[in-house]
Amino acid sequence: MRRIVGGLLVAVLGTAGAGVNVRAQEARWAAEMTSFEREDREARPAPGGIAFVGSSSIRLWNLERWFPGLPVLNRGFGGSHIADAVEHVDLLVIRHKPRIVVFYAGDNDIAAGKTPQEVAADFGRFAGRVHDALPATRIAFIAIKPSLQRWGSIAAIREANALVRAYCDTDDRLGFIDIAGPMLGWDGKPRADLLVDDGLHLSEKGYELWAFLVRPFLQ
Repeated sequence: MRRIVGGLLVAVLGTAGAGVNVRAQEARWAAEMTSFEREDREARPAPGGIAFVGSSSIRLWNLERWFPGLPVLNRGFGGSHIADAVEHVDLLVIRHKPRIVVFYAGDNDIAAGKTPQEVAADFGRFAGRVHDALPATRIAFIAIKPSLQRWGSIAAIREANALVRAYCDTDDRLGFIDIAGPMLGWDGKPRADLLVDDGLHLSEKGYELWAFLVRPFLQ
């Protein structure tokens, strides 16, 4: 299937992207997927909740603290790319039948050399897989964040965000949460107080900002 994304024709494939070694990908995340399987056996979340899916910015997020009283589920695994979420979408999302998916990934993709077009296409594949199984589920994409550690990639990050935003505008079930602008200071650079010492991951103040911006999408 093909979709127009931001004026570009992007192939949205139903199978793993070119060059991806599926077996190696599965083995890489075997421990994380086994842990999620165990959590599901011990306490399967009720359908209709809110699944947070993505890379370490999701994994490290204390969702119960920042979204008290909401049926939140954390399915983040650090270092992952969007394609990893596509590969494991059945375990991460579909089996739980969430009402809303909050998704964050993409900066690891850009850091690994993927193009903005590949990032947008991979998110299109993720959304397509979810909606094939759960057509009423809404998906909110948190913009790829600006960070001090990866400031050299900001042009590619901004292009990827623009393409994903344009894609989200094509479907009322998709939303784009722009955290990128609010994370910048008066000098136009990422605010250090929103990041921990590595200049990449979020501080408590960073999560406070994200929670404020994400909360309206959870209604």
